[in-house]
Amino acid sequence: MSVPANLELGVGKTLSPRDTSRMGKPLIEQVSDKTGRLIRAMNNHFEALILFTIAVVVVTLGDKGTGLTAIFAWTYLAARILYIPAYYFGLAPWRSLIWCVGFLSTMLMIVSALI
Repeated sequence: MSVPANLELGVGKTLSPRDTSRMGKPLIEQVSDKTGRLIRAMNNHFEALILFTIAVVVVTLGDKGTGLTAIFAWTYLAARILYIPAYYFGLAPWRSLIWCVGFLSTMLMIVSALI
């Protein structure tokens, strides 16, 4: 995300505090559609990572790590990696389905640790 944003806006804007009053409008509104998608994908990753982190903590502290929870974790990782190009290229409905696979993997990690 940062490479295309720096190429499009220049480091003067991207290294700044990015205050709307200084930039005129939010950063995401100043970049191309595809770079905007990368920004939104990055934000989505941060949101998904919170829940995945909770799942990992539940599995780890509960000493419930198994081969199955490892498969769920790797599935989550694969889904998150595939999510980036799916979002970038606007692959609908695949982007949403890939997101669902990652979310379901996270939920299954939690459920398997609680059972």
